[in-house]
Amino acid sequence: MAAAGLGRDGGSWLCSPPPPPPPAVEAVAADWMLEFACSCLCRHFGEESEAQFRWWKNVVKALTNGFSEIPTHQKKMVYLCQLLIKIAKGKRLELQFENGQRISPLESALSFWTLLEKEEIKLEKLHEDIRRLIQIQIVAVYMENTYFKEAAEVLERLFTDSQSDKCLRMKLATIIKNKDPYVPLLQNFNYSLLISKIKSYIELFMKENESNFLIQEATKHVESKGLGATALQNKSVNINKNDKSNLDTKQSLDQEQQCTTSQSPGDLKNPTVRHHSGQKHRRSRVLQSLNNLQNVGKQEVASACGRKRQRWTFTEDLQLKSGVLKFGVGNWAKILVHGNFNNRTSVMLKDRWRTLCRTDQA
Repeated sequence: MAAAGLGRDGGSWLCSPPPPPPPAVEAVAADWMLEFACSCLCRHFGEESEAQFRWWKNVVKALTNGFSEIPTHQKKMVYLCQLLIKIAKGKRLELQFENGQRISPLESALSFWTLLEKEEIKLEKLHEDIRRLIQIQIVAVYMENTYFKEAAEVLERLFTDSQSDKCLRMKLATIIKNKDPYVPLLQNFNYSLLISKIKSYIELFMKENESNFLIQEATKHVESKGLGATALQNKSVNINKNDKSNLDTKQSLDQEQQCTTSQSPGDLKNPTVRHHSGQKHRRSRVLQSLNNLQNVGKQEVASACGRKRQRWTFTEDLQLKSGVLKFGVGNWAKILVHGNFNNRTSVMLKDRWRTLCRTDQA
């Protein structure tokens, strides 16, 4: 270690700082960091880890903020990150400025999806499904908030070419005219389905980008130090606690799906068969609702006895907002019964709604 001494002019001097890395080195390191941040953003979107997703969203924004022009090899990555960020807040209609226009988050998401499709070598059916779902949900979100005029305006912006997706355009125009946000088209092609399709696309993207340098090096370090064992053990404990509730939910969904899919196209045309089938389906739904109502009281007692606080997922927030829109503020028990919540109580729903309202106003 070099010692401090006197300079030629009698002043003191210290060891010289290390020279800065060359620009080429900085560029490569920045590439690695962006790849890693994009990978983390995708993973937390898939896991619906809201807090971690927000953190990595800020990292991605910081890494891409200085781009005057996106490097060619990073375009797909940057567009995907922007798509996820917009999709994550797609239900929030705080209109934002973009390229001089005031558009909703989902309209912005559609523009980034269009850019993503241009980077694809081969367009699959999944790409078309996602595009359609984003288009439908842009209109649906406006209608759910009773912004029918805005829904009509956005429809004109979405389909500038009269021959492009003419059938879908006509259906959406009719729905807007009738001012009914609960028609089968909007219910079947809902926001949850859009999220599911986006997750499928993320999985494909992650498989194509498995050779992430920072992840590989970090994995080697963790394995060499044995740091992953504790985290894996804690995760296993949480999974075991939720196994039963997840299994019950899956069985319930499977039964409902069997009831729906067991009908053939011919059965749907037969009024008698359709009537009995509808009765069975409704009876199944009523029984399920009664069971859920019985569970409400049990859940309230369990919450009084104390439990570990569990983080609200993005999907649960969507379920809560949809329930409030359908049943109104204050009908927490009804919203709980008809929603798909992970071991929640009506009190939890009320508290979470207050938190969401404060967040929206912030």
